[in-house]
Amino acid sequence: LSTTNLINILDQQCAFLAIAAAGTLVLVAGGLDLSVGAIYGLTAVVSGELAEHHSPFIAIGVALLVGLGVGLVNGMIVAFLKINPLIATLAMSFVIGGVALRVSNNNLIVLSQNSGFYKFANVQLWSIPSAVWIVFVFVVILALLLARTTFGRYVIASGGNAEAARLAGVRVNKIRIITYALSGLAAGLGGVIDTSRLLSAQATGGGPTLTFTVLAGIVVGGTSIAGGEGSVPRTTIGVLFIALIGNGFNLLNINTLYQQIVLGLILLAAVSIDVWARKRRR
Repeated sequence: LSTTNLINILDQQCAFLAIAAAGTLVLVAGGLDLSVGAIYGLTAVVSGELAEHHSPFIAIGVALLVGLGVGLVNGMIVAFLKINPLIATLAMSFVIGGVALRVSNNNLIVLSQNSGFYKFANVQLWSIPSAVWIVFVFVVILALLLARTTFGRYVIASGGNAEAARLAGVRVNKIRIITYALSGLAAGLGGVIDTSRLLSAQATGGGPTLTFTVLAGIVVGGTSIAGGEGSVPRTTIGVLFIALIGNGFNLLNINTLYQQIVLGLILLAAVSIDVWARKRRR
């Protein structure tokens, strides 16, 4: 519980927190996004490639727009083609991953520490890296969006009972597309932050591990996998809870294999509790 260790955990979990916060909106609206790991990898290599030859503002801006654009495509595929979100976003993750490999030529991108791009995530403010402050603001905005706005109420209505929401005048497809766009933007932000923080990027840097760790944090935080119920602050607690478990394993020098097993068991338990709670309420 030392201050240094806790700040390090926050710094390391910035990408997960941003992606999970936006993923909460997707899940609450009745969707599911399994492409966030691939979007993270794509935006990481895009920002890394651009930062080598252009200003950091261009690198950051283009990478965020790429994330936002891919999220919009995901949302439109799910909303208009009526493809199951799990299948649609899983298929898109393969497409995005292939594009990321092409952009980076399947190489590790390494940046210079003298680059202005480095400052984006590593400037210290009250001994806390700027990456943490950026993600804090992003998470607070999403929390207020879900809990305090008409859009947030529409998100909850869309996931709780889509047909009833449509009859009440809610444009469910539009709401879901926006949540997927926010999810893509968040994955882009995570990719840019980690590239700036580590001064390196790789197309396979996200992948299924990031995707399912984020999903575990969302579900452990109490967001229903069936939609209609969830909270960004609770998701934040869920992500940090899993991060603290991983940190404890590392400090105790326990094999990472067991971390994966424990993470899987936690996810199973969280989903089981959610199903049981829903049946009981019915």
